[in-house]
Amino acid sequence: MKRFVIEWGTGVDIHGGNVTEAACRAVKDALSHCCLCGISEVVGLQDRSKMHVHVKIACPYPEKLDTEEVLKLLPVGTCHIDEVVEGGMTVKGMHVADMGPGSEIVMALAALTVYLDI
Repeated sequence: MKRFVIEWGTGVDIHGGNVTEAACRAVKDALSHCCLCGISEVVGLQDRSKMHVHVKIACPYPEKLDTEEVLKLLPVGTCHIDEVVEGGMTVKGMHVADMGPGSEIVMALAALTVYLDI
């Protein structure tokens, strides 16, 4: 497989302290500024099953991350969470009862690497 692109994103859950929500936002952020038109227009790849997306997430409390929820966000190819590592950041926030159970702000990072099976 050949590496085609690496894209990254950041995500934050402001009121719930939810690392999965923060990681999902990080993946959405990475996806929002990544257009893979070169896969078909330059490389000529038409079979998206030959596209593989590998994801690395850095977040506080990696054991709390629901990787299946993160994978649901990836629209094409074969997708894998390769690593979930301790990282990101937490910051004391403000408790708003209607918005979640805690007052901790949780930040996560995501790196998406797209490989082509060519």
